[in-house]
Amino acid sequence: MNAIIDVKPGRPVGLDSRFRLVRDASLALAAPLAPEDYVIQSMPDASPVKWHLAHTTWFFEEFVLQHALPGYRFHDDQFRFLFNSYYNSVGPMHSRPQRGLLSRPTVGQVMEYRKRIDARMSELLQRQTLSRELRDVVILGLNHEQQHQELLLTDIKHLFSCNPLLPAYTREKIAPARAAAALEFQRFEGGLLEIGHGGDGFCFDNEQPRHRTYTDAFSLANRMVTNGEFLEFVRAGGYQEPAHWLSDGWATVQAQGWQRPIYWTPDLEQEFTLTGLRELNPHSPACHLSYYEADAFSRWAGARLPSEVEWELACDDMAIRGNFVENGRWHPEAPPPNKGLLQMFGDVWEWTRSAYAPYPGFTAATGALGEYNGKFMVNQLVLRGGSCATPLSHIRATYRNFFNPAARWQFTGARLARDV
Repeated sequence: MNAIIDVKPGRPVGLDSRFRLVRDASLALAAPLAPEDYVIQSMPDASPVKWHLAHTTWFFEEFVLQHALPGYRFHDDQFRFLFNSYYNSVGPMHSRPQRGLLSRPTVGQVMEYRKRIDARMSELLQRQTLSRELRDVVILGLNHEQQHQELLLTDIKHLFSCNPLLPAYTREKIAPARAAAALEFQRFEGGLLEIGHGGDGFCFDNEQPRHRTYTDAFSLANRMVTNGEFLEFVRAGGYQEPAHWLSDGWATVQAQGWQRPIYWTPDLEQEFTLTGLRELNPHSPACHLSYYEADAFSRWAGARLPSEVEWELACDDMAIRGNFVENGRWHPEAPPPNKGLLQMFGDVWEWTRSAYAPYPGFTAATGALGEYNGKFMVNQLVLRGGSCATPLSHIRATYRNFFNPAARWQFTGARLARDV
């Protein structure tokens, strides 16, 4: 990890400036909301906005301040229990499905908590006396907060979708729709190659070590599956035909009563977005698909989902450009016309068929921070590329996101692949 990191490519800033930028970005994302919106939890997998803002503050207090400042006194000892997420090594935690029951501490108290911890952190960072180890933890904490910025948006979207008024997070203007590029497949020869993070820049531990692996030749679609293409699957009875689905996926469809993507209206003409209900654009990438839905569509289309090795090989040396949260579009869009692979970064996270497992030689860090990724390496699938809710400075070609295969509330979509 580097002490000097980039907010955007080519724009290096000091760690204290980076800290303020990331912390301010979280508050900016929460700013369009009313205090009532901060408290509600719409499902066990989501968290209230207030909890996201408090938990990302707890991280710096728990893992930086108490270790950097002798005799440090916590802002509130009860917060250590309320806003711990899953770090069992730190101590007990409040039940995740019950985070929406925390009317206290109030939103005002959480904001004051952030303000005080930010002040302590800025003072500490300006001294430039932190050890290399603690500076690395600060950088980890900032990347952790960027993950929660995306979760804040996806969680508030799910919450608003449960409201019969279907409130909009923002009323930003919708850009004129582009036509999706014609679907084409690009061949890759495969072979023995290296994947995983290398070099000195920041990465999460699950992106390492860089290692050799092998893949056969394959072809990859030049763009994401669109709403129009997925609509054909729905209208063809895709959710009623078990032959398209993995056994566990079909059981989930039956148990949950799935008939279409989560935010599509029953008449299949509109979808709910962060900008409110809008007409279903057939050219936009289909999003909020579970792995089961993405996999079923690919089978129906005579294709499959790519492996994460194939995906990383395909975007080797590719510039990271796309529709990210900084664009303020709040929804995936058809990309500008171009040749080659499109939308490898931004718009929607791309499901791969790869199980989330450790790379050869992976070793979790010692202590509580070793719980960050390693203990989740089971029953999850890998996603790549980032989304329209991901900060640009947060993504890279080796980034391994992961969710369980039934998850639908994230900006997740599908890119087709084929054997050759």
